[in-house]
Amino acid sequence: MEIKVIGAGCKECDTLYQNVEEAVKELGKDAKIEKVEELIEIVKLGVLSAPSLMIDGKLVVIGRVPGVGELKKLLS
Repeated sequence: MEIKVIGAGCKECDTLYQNVEEAVKELGKDAKIEKVEELIEIVKLGVLSAPSLMIDGKLVVIGRVPGVGELKKLLS
């Protein structure tokens, strides 16, 4: 599983990254979690609002920070 936390290093982006790490850990998933902070890369991904979350190439969260419980559902 490939997970991308997308955003230019804002507080919300950091919170989303931490929540994703916690959700992956609680689920015992084997996942590669990557932070995408470079504006050029964000634009290439087609993301217009931060923070956003991409799982296996699919944009699943745009412009908000879901909690660990919601992330666990998205990752299951």
